Amino acid sequence: MPDTTVPTQRSRMPLFRLLPLGVFLLMVGCASPPTPQRPPVSSIPPLTAEQSNSITIHALGLVGTPYRYGGNTPEGGFDCSGLIGYVYRSSLGQVPPRTVARMASFGRPVAMSEIRSGDLVLFGNAAPSHAGIYVGDGRFVHAPSTGGEVRLDRLDGVYWSRQPMQARRP
Repeated sequence: MPDTTVPTQRSRMPLFRLLPLGVFLLMVGCASPPTPQRPPVSSIPPLTAEQSNSITIHALGLVGTPYRYGGNTPEGGFDCSGLIGYVYRSSLGQVPPRTVARMASFGRPVAMSEIRSGDLVLFGNAAPSHAGIYVGDGRFVHAPSTGGEVRLDRLDGVYWSRQPMQARRP
């Protein structure tokens, strides 16, 4: 015959005595400071003045090239990340990430007050959706949209000045 006895208050008592200890351990574990996380360090050395100039000249030379979604050559056209990839690969032999969202971790962040020619400018919040190459004097080269072409715009222009913006230096 199976044992059908109901547990008594006395048999549950050891579990109730361990409950405060469990709550205490949980609180201590949650109260410990988080482990600081370092941003990934790029293995690519920062751009020299000569490299910045090379990038700028190359980017300016592509103004007028047709926009093409997924495009990454002057013959086939460019989208914004394809333009950046082409210029960096041709000028420096570096291959940045193919998507704008991944470019947000390429190189090092730069304060907008410290931006210089050859730096990337990215537009959008946490995951940027558009990018270009800064060429100096508040201007950048980018491939803006379907039906358009690679062009030179101002960061302080009506549209771009209203967009969340960040800069990165490879």
